[in-house]
Amino acid sequence: MKKTSSLFKSRDLFRILLLVPFSLFALPTNAQSVLPTVSGKVADENGQALPGATVAVKGTSKGTVTSSTGTFTLKEVTSNATITVSFQGYVNTAIAVRGQSYLTVILKPDISKLSDVVVVGYGTQRKAASTGSIASVKAADITQTPVTNVAQGLAARVPGVQITQNNAAPGGNISVRIRGTNSINGSSEPLYIVDGIQISNSGGVNDVSPLSTINPNDIESVEILKDASSTAIYGARGANGVVLISTKRGKSGVTRVQLDVYQGVQNITKELSMLNATQFAQLENDVYNSPIYTDPSSLGKGTDWQDVVYRRASIQNYQASVSGGSEKTQFSLSGNFFNQEGIIISSDFKRYSLRATLDHNISKRFKVGTSLVSSYTINNNIPTGINNIDGALVTQSIIGATLGAPPTLVPYREDGSIYPFADQFNSRYREIANPVGLVTILNRNTIKRTLSNVYAEAQIIDGLSYRASFNADIGSTLNDYYSPISILGKAEVNANSGVASKGNINTTNWLHESILTYNRLFGDHSLKFTGVYAIQSNLYNDNIINANGFPNDATSNEAVQLAVNRTVLSSRTKEALNSYMGRINYGYANKYFLDITARYDGASKFGENHKWGFFPAIAGAWRIIEEPFLKNSHLFSDLKLRASYGRTGNAGAIAPYQSLSLENSGSNYQFNHIYTVGISPTGIPNADLRWEKSTQANAGLDIGLFQDRLTIVVDYYNKETKDLLFVKNLPLSSGYNAITGNFASIRNKGVEIAADARLFTGKFKWNVNANVSVNRNQLLSLEGGTNEYVLSPYSVLKVGQPLGIFKTYVFNGIYQTGETVIPGSGSRTGGVKVADLDKDGQITGADQRITGDANPSYIFGFSSNFSYGHFDLSFFLSGVQGNKIFNLSRYTFENGLGGRNVLSGMVDRWSPTNPGNEYASGFQGGRIPVSDRFVEDGSYIRMKNITLGYKLPAVKYISNARLYVSCNNLFTITNYSGYDPEVNSFGGSNTQIGVDNLVYPMAKSFIVGLQVGL
Repeated sequence: MKKTSSLFKSRDLFRILLLVPFSLFALPTNAQSVLPTVSGKVADENGQALPGATVAVKGTSKGTVTSSTGTFTLKEVTSNATITVSFQGYVNTAIAVRGQSYLTVILKPDISKLSDVVVVGYGTQRKAASTGSIASVKAADITQTPVTNVAQGLAARVPGVQITQNNAAPGGNISVRIRGTNSINGSSEPLYIVDGIQISNSGGVNDVSPLSTINPNDIESVEILKDASSTAIYGARGANGVVLISTKRGKSGVTRVQLDVYQGVQNITKELSMLNATQFAQLENDVYNSPIYTDPSSLGKGTDWQDVVYRRASIQNYQASVSGGSEKTQFSLSGNFFNQEGIIISSDFKRYSLRATLDHNISKRFKVGTSLVSSYTINNNIPTGINNIDGALVTQSIIGATLGAPPTLVPYREDGSIYPFADQFNSRYREIANPVGLVTILNRNTIKRTLSNVYAEAQIIDGLSYRASFNADIGSTLNDYYSPISILGKAEVNANSGVASKGNINTTNWLHESILTYNRLFGDHSLKFTGVYAIQSNLYNDNIINANGFPNDATSNEAVQLAVNRTVLSSRTKEALNSYMGRINYGYANKYFLDITARYDGASKFGENHKWGFFPAIAGAWRIIEEPFLKNSHLFSDLKLRASYGRTGNAGAIAPYQSLSLENSGSNYQFNHIYTVGISPTGIPNADLRWEKSTQANAGLDIGLFQDRLTIVVDYYNKETKDLLFVKNLPLSSGYNAITGNFASIRNKGVEIAADARLFTGKFKWNVNANVSVNRNQLLSLEGGTNEYVLSPYSVLKVGQPLGIFKTYVFNGIYQTGETVIPGSGSRTGGVKVADLDKDGQITGADQRITGDANPSYIFGFSSNFSYGHFDLSFFLSGVQGNKIFNLSRYTFENGLGGRNVLSGMVDRWSPTNPGNEYASGFQGGRIPVSDRFVEDGSYIRMKNITLGYKLPAVKYISNARLYVSCNNLFTITNYSGYDPEVNSFGGSNTQIGVDNLVYPMAKSFIVGLQVGL
């Protein structure tokens, strides 16, 4: 205790000794006069006011932001103080007060690009020094449209990135392809990294996107790493590209409070034209050649089931955030509530999220910090998308039931209860579900998720730093399902009625990274070394109980013990990834740059002989603009040539344990008259199972013209992926059905062009951005010299062709009266005729041809932003050209099979008195071949967003306020006959792409929003 007291006394004495000279030095300062107020205006070089600029008194926590007119006021400022002013896109400026009570501050645009910084793997890099293909997207662009996850906001913003909304349901999943499809059986989704935390997305059509649990309003910036030079630092997980997401953090200076709110309505963009009651009744009579309906003309239009199921839905978002701090400590805190009703009744998505960050400088050399993002989402899901061709399952899905529901039936009884089809019209349509009954089925996903990061950073010596980070992604999902008895017809209710399930899924992903960075300048030479050691562990477990046979619907799935039959399933997996990485960045004279990267990854889930993989990359850049012959150019303000070559891996292409001998239950048997649960081998071991490896070459050119009024970025790439994981069928004599191995290779090559122009920069500002991407995909080989592999009745894998091709018969009209039906066509007079391409007098598989490619010829995006005075106007277009869609739902609903409704075009079906050549007759019995008639042009141009904003006049306590109206998915120019051309019923599949079979339709929305800064 005495020792402690002495220590405190010593410290006090030491502090006094330190304070004496500082106090003497400070005496003249204290003697300086204090100005009651210092006010002024911040403007650009053209005199245009800059609202929202940060104005602070250097060395203090005193500060403010400029109003909508660019003015500011600071109270009690010493006469010799220095005022600092900063505004995004402009050079930071410091100005001495010198006793002045009014200051005019002119900010110059930061067009040098030399100080611009981009986020790269495990750090940042000056944009001028970057050698890889990296695209950046601003937070304002991401949130320009009301999106539930960040990837939706990237659509058509970045060249080389194709984003498909697999399912337009609230919280619905998307597929992202960076420079094409890179796998067959594995994932082609990129790796997402949110503040250092790694996230993967399955792309499943009915899965909830994991990105939907992250509030897009919390995002500061997004960088997309596309070439091997940029992604090799992530080694085994970088083959499909990497999306780096940085969230907003606190900054020193004035404390800022921001409020954002918007509300709006959504409507379906398009409804399909189906037969009305009169037309349907006549079709039924034709199909069955019997007077099912005695007087069709008396039925009128009947029930429009799309009007019953689709609705006008609301969308709303509320966001509040506060951030600020001192030079020592910075903080940010935000809360968000997002609520989106679906355009299909009973579907919706709610998200509650909270985010907090804290950064604290312990001293000049030590810094610690943390970030925490926690979300709670509730998704009342409507499963859509059917993979079957025709069949009863089509009308058991929401969309299929809506389109196929007979318009002669009604949704509700007189008492308002659901009227099962089995109880209507003498149970004739009992095989079709009442779609209103289907939407009452409980199908809810409740997800709790926390992303946390804690870091400590030490400046060991000048230029040498160490950073240790500990990341966790902890998730818990509760899946609730209950199909009630009440939606069944009286004759359908039995002892097994009422179907329920309850599933709990828990995931825990841990990641530790130790990062050592050395950064020094030696005259004209710059050198930066980054070394990383990382260890990652992913844990997964689920427990699922299925039950049926409930006495009633009173308890839904909350009391599964009441069910007659119950089964329980559970599983658990664990995987680990250990990594060592090094990167050297070298620059000379700010003109020549060389980057060398190497990563060594070890993964538990690969074969014993291939646990470790090596992923190197090299890249260089030449800033031609620094050469003497261009240094003083009036045309070029930037000119840089880039090139890179490297190899990355795809660890996400395989689930755990696939290299091992697997066993599973299910082979049950009777032994001594006792029913025994059997276990049998289901997976053959493969000690040579290894990484999918992508080798990519990239060449790029960055051009700046007219003081960067026009910037252009061009990239060419060639990427070849080998050792693709592919399921190889085995002969039954082996005892196994198939084996997973490295049996294929694929190539993607293409060109990307992005342009950004500042056309006007005065009081009237006009900026435009455009990008276009061309990618060519080709399957190079399949195992054992196989040339073609059948995937479905309409799609194949074929060597020399891209993934996603359609192979069908060729539609050749309708068989007319007296015309000979070709053997093998399965048709009859009035039925579909397909071409006998090999001229052998019969229809066989040899008459099928490649009739479409789901891959687009090119994709593009275009945006334009105007501002004048208090007004701003922007619009954003996106488009896809040259791709084909197999309209499987059209195949179903152009088939006069009977018992369900069809598309209105079937009014013009063939008959002896109407010998048309397009629609088959109503008495074919479903005999319609799969032909190119259903392969349609999927090209489109979409007005993604139009926004008009107005900056409100400044008032007391409000630094800035903006009111805006926004229209999203306003119109789509396309020849596609389905709901929407942006569709993929197979979700994240790499091979079955561009298939439309009854997925959740797209919605257009109109919203009004208010942004307020305090």
